[in-house]
Amino acid sequence: MPAKNILHPPDRLPRVMILATGGTIAGSAATATQAGYTSGRMTVDAMIGAVPGLTGIARIHSEQVANVGSQDITFAIMIDLANRINDLLGTDGVDGVVVTHGTDTMEETAHFLNLTVKSRKPVVLTGAMRPSTAISADGPLNLYNAVAVAADPDAAGRGTLVVMNDRIHGAHSLTKTNTTSVETFISPINGLIGTVNYGKTEYFRRPFRRHTHKSQFSVKGVTSLPRVDIIYACADMPADLIDGSMEKGAKGIVVAGDGNGNMNAATIRRAARAAKKGVVIVRSSRVPTGKVGRNVEIDDDRMRFIASDELNPAKSRILLMLALLKKRGLDDIQRLFYEY
Repeated sequence: MPAKNILHPPDRLPRVMILATGGTIAGSAATATQAGYTSGRMTVDAMIGAVPGLTGIARIHSEQVANVGSQDITFAIMIDLANRINDLLGTDGVDGVVVTHGTDTMEETAHFLNLTVKSRKPVVLTGAMRPSTAISADGPLNLYNAVAVAADPDAAGRGTLVVMNDRIHGAHSLTKTNTTSVETFISPINGLIGTVNYGKTEYFRRPFRRHTHKSQFSVKGVTSLPRVDIIYACADMPADLIDGSMEKGAKGIVVAGDGNGNMNAATIRRAARAAKKGVVIVRSSRVPTGKVGRNVEIDDDRMRFIASDELNPAKSRILLMLALLKKRGLDDIQRLFYEY
């Protein structure tokens, strides 16, 4: 499909709500050339005012949901976001939503919203790798492009999207790969959803997995999520980390395993013991790309483990926390990792 930029009469422009949570896009530094900065210094109105032409592509409304660096995003904020988005998109008054967010945990919030938003209407996350005061701040164009995608009817039904650096990513696949580069996000397994160039959109595909309006998950009335810990596998890893998580009340543990979700023999034994006691053990991988296969190098059936399939450790944790909101058998949980 060729790139397009749909023109609307001013009184018929799509209605886009911008929900701001802080992050680098709202950050500032003492000078235009220093690496250090403080996240969440600008208000959403100031961010909007810094983007020329934004009101020419949509009728903009905004709310300040939070103003923190994304390292401080909590599940309480995610739950509030999901419920607010569902309320907004459940009316005829909003055609799409943009969430401004820090990049550190953007993929986690995007995945959470991909599982809990109940609308086909576009939900788009965006942010920045450089603060608003930088010589070449990337936030204004990212926000412009995100609003263009949220206002585009062709973005509907594609799940929660992330727009950064002229690229449109699906929440299921994207991951952050560089600490400072504006080209930090990639979608290594399933590829891009599309691109957006100064508001002109082009789409390549739709997500392969269940999401948003087809998802069974809901956080309506939910105030907290079950504790799930991530344990990072490494050479000669201490097996008692499993016990430590159990003692602190973890209902599930995601192991960021070596290679194809591996861990040393001592940890396998401890994890199998925890699984017998009802703790759900998910084998993911610390490797950036590839799937974790079931019953490949570890006998998951015998150990009562779950294989994460395509999901990295952070996204596996999100899915497992939502899955544990209700009582499920292991077969059901494994099915969720294949479907979502």
